[in-house]
This record gives sequence, C-alpha cells and structure tokens, in this order.
Amino acid sequence: MLTFWVAAGVLTAVAAGLILMRARGAAAPEAAADPAPVLYRRQLAEIDELADRGLIGEAERKSAHAEAARRLLAAADAPKAAWDAGGAGRGAVLLAAVAAPALGLGLYLALGAPGYPDQPYAQRLAGWRASRLETLSAPEIAAVLRQVTQERPNDAEGMRLLALAEGASDNPAAAVRALRRAVALAPERTDLLRLLGEGLVYQAGGEVEAEAQDVFRQVLAREPGDPAARFYLAQAKVAEGRQAEGAAELKALLADLPADDERRPALLAAIARAEGRAPAPPSQGGQMDVIRGMVEGLAAKLEANPDDPEGWVRLVRSYSVLGETARRDAALKTARARYADRPEIVKQLEDAARAAPMR
Repeated sequence: MLTFWVAAGVLTAVAAGLILMRARGAAAPEAAADPAPVLYRRQLAEIDELADRGLIGEAERKSAHAEAARRLLAAADAPKAAWDAGGAGRGAVLLAAVAAPALGLGLYLALGAPGYPDQPYAQRLAGWRASRLETLSAPEIAAVLRQVTQERPNDAEGMRLLALAEGASDNPAAAVRALRRAVALAPERTDLLRLLGEGLVYQAGGEVEAEAQDVFRQVLAREPGDPAARFYLAQAKVAEGRQAEGAAELKALLADLPADDERRPALLAAIARAEGRAPAPPSQGGQMDVIRGMVEGLAAKLEANPDDPEGWVRLVRSYSVLGETARRDAALKTARARYADRPEIVKQLEDAARAAPMR
C-alpha cells in the first residue's frame, strides 16, 4: 500500500509538471491561435447564405454584415491575455501537486490500516455463509440470500426471505424485485402478493400508486376481508381527494378489527387525517401500547441486525422500565455473551438492567 502512495505522488508530480510545461508553451501570443476571426468570418458566410435563400432582405444583410464586421475588428484589436505559468503561480501548482498525495498518505496512516490484508468479496461472502445467522447484519444476510437464490432460482420462499432482508437493509427496489420473482414462482400464495403490494408502497415512500392498488385489489379478490389491502386502498382514495369515501372504508375496517388489535391506534389516526382532524392523543393505555410497540420493533431490528451495542443497551433498559424482567434478563444474557470482550459495553448493559420500573 505504501508503494501505491509513493507511485501516486510521483505520477501526480509528473502530471503537474507536464501541464505547466504545456501551459507555458501555450502562453506565447504567437503560439496561440485566436478563434474569433474564424468565427466571425463564418458568421458573415452564414448571413450571405440566408440572404441568397431569400430568408432575409438586402437591408437586413447589410446591417448584419456591418455588425459582424464591427465585432471582427473589435476581436482583432483586443489584447491577448495569456496565463503566466511561471513564478508564484507555478510554485503554487507544484506545491499542491506534492501536498495532495502527502496529505492523503498521512490521513491513511493515521486512520487506515496499512498492514491489514485485503478481503475479497467472495471470501467475505463465504465467511458470512459459514457464520451463525444472528451474528450477521441485514446487508450481510441479504448478500448470502442473493447467492442462495441464484443457486435455487425457483424457490419462492427463498425469494420472500431475500425480500425481507433487502427491506431490512433499506433497499426497497431490490426487495420489490425479489417479491415479483416470488409471486411469479408461486402465484397462488396470497401472502406473497400482499407483501408485494406493501413493498411497492414502501418503495414509493408511502404512496399507494396504481400498481400497488392493482395488487391489493387482487388480494381482496382472494381474501375479501384482508385488512392490509382494505387499509391501503382506502388510503389511496384519500390521497386522490375522495376523503369521505376513504374515511368510510377506514371506519368499516376499524369496526371489523378486534378491540385488542394493535393496529387500531394507527387506523384511528388515519381516519382523523382523512376527515381533516388532528389525531387524538393516545390514552395512557394507548401510550403504553405505543411504547411496547416501539420496544418490539427495536427487538425485531436487533434480531435482524444484532451488531448494535447501543440498541442492546436501549432494549435492556426498555424492558427494565416496563417491568418485563424475564425479557430484560434474556436480552441481557444475549448481549453479554455477544460483547463479552468489550467490558465497557457490558457495564452499560448492567447499568441499563438496573433502571427503575415505570410507575
């Protein structure tokens, strides 16, 4: 790697020298050809051509000739400005040419790992495939599943898992591609069709566009009461300006949901927005449901991407505050084992486990 930086510095200096020599040679007025006379002579020829074709009159031709000739004379009399490639300017360029690779080398030595061997992608991928799933990040899982699905291109379930991993890796376009393939392989599976619709909404930044609407209509044709399809199609109507119709469908969906369904708060908020109202603040019980939902989301995120020490500390503290001691202890045990060689993280985990429960 040091050889690379030395070579880069030498090549940069040589290139700067060649540029300066070229610029110095071109600085002489007699060596530089002025394109202005050629340009204006061409303009005169074009004027004559327009007049010969009858597109401008004789008076306009004379006027245009006079203006072009005036500009030609002005260009010919203008002083020729040349860049002086010598003196302080030349020294500054040479200094920059030397300083750039030197600065890059210094930063690399300070922040990089000069003695660290290269890790080809194929080698890393083989290591990920041999590792335990819970030790991999979402992008690493997605990379493994891409290779697996290439080896088993007709496995719809593999494509579904790949789509979930791509979504967790914040790659919605790849998730949608995997879901399209999964639906093509198993067109009878409604769950894959539903996931495709949700993936299209995610890819569109929350907008329920025409393709997603068509997918959800297919879901409803198979399962008329499907809550997800009903919700997104109602949201599409609200976005299209059919607020009353969309709100009515959302209310009908709310009536069909069980009283303890965790989706009810979000549905109530959607109804309020469809009716032009501010969503009502959640009750104390509703707030606890929201908090628990956030904690469950954090736990799911850590399950997909466990290499997040701060996330584990938050999860242990959250379980402790909620008074869920069994979950707290299980999370603490898992995180302790994962970060056994990092005592500072273990101490943060133990402090989080001692957080007082919410009253």
